[in-house]
Amino acid sequence: MKRRPFGAAGPTRRAALLAALSLVCARSAHAAGPTRITLATATPGGGFPAFGDAFAAAIRAADPDLAVETQASGGSAENVRLLRAGRVDLALVQGEYAYPALADAGGLTVLTPMYPTPGLFAVPAASPIRTVEDLRGRPVVLGTHNSGLTLMGRSALKASGLDPERDIRPVLLDRAGDGPSMVLDGRADALWGGGLAWPGFFAMAQAPGGARFFGPSEAGIAQLAQAGGALQRLTVPPGSFLGQSAKIETVGSWSLVIARPGFESDVAYRLVRALARADMAMRHPQGADGRPENLSGLVPATQINPGTLRYLGETGILVR
Repeated sequence: MKRRPFGAAGPTRRAALLAALSLVCARSAHAAGPTRITLATATPGGGFPAFGDAFAAAIRAADPDLAVETQASGGSAENVRLLRAGRVDLALVQGEYAYPALADAGGLTVLTPMYPTPGLFAVPAASPIRTVEDLRGRPVVLGTHNSGLTLMGRSALKASGLDPERDIRPVLLDRAGDGPSMVLDGRADALWGGGLAWPGFFAMAQAPGGARFFGPSEAGIAQLAQAGGALQRLTVPPGSFLGQSAKIETVGSWSLVIARPGFESDVAYRLVRALARADMAMRHPQGADGRPENLSGLVPATQINPGTLRYLGETGILVR
């Protein structure tokens, strides 16, 4: 019988070795686990936590090897600080804070857009308040201490002729979700907020008696909606809220998903590819605007993460 050279493996032995090697590799990959990404949102009860949950779910559904872990925060201002310190990988940031932060030479980049946020005042439908001028001398909930919405509200008041510190009684919150109850029980006369699916607006509109919504004065809109600025004119279509029969003119800004300095471009690429696969924009009630493709025209290419630019290039979208 012909002897096999020492050390040579037959088909059966070779197959067994390959199978064992594959098992070891599989166990190693499993032990390593998914790539974990931290995402800072905001205080409970606002639109950012709702978006963060939808974002994480969309990523998980499209790419189980990416695990987005949401983290509550004080809002946009704190999120910028967390990003700059490298304490989170991604954060949700309102335009009023996002655009100045991106303009600084600090290495922050945009991963993907979120949605446009029309800013509005909300009052009970039976309230005599109908314009910004009617807010003079009254307690108005402007939002949380570090929210971009709060900054937008102050700008809307100022452009409409009211000093946000002296001409109204500003109410600042620790939790965004506390605002509607303060208006509904009479502790405040109006609530400022933003977004067509903002939880605070839903709470106001669905309360007994309903709610009425209005934006800054026309002069205020014209002053705020300047070319190249973070704010732009937005129109809220009729029927966006329960009982709303007419369109509402206002201003708003785009909120963005911002990445920390040095955030890995290959991970960014996988994230935006997963978002596109999951079609997250169609899943989120704020509207079909959160797709990476909608970054074109929002920010210059120099402020977009290289991984996102790679994905956009592969899909034939040019961003200047």
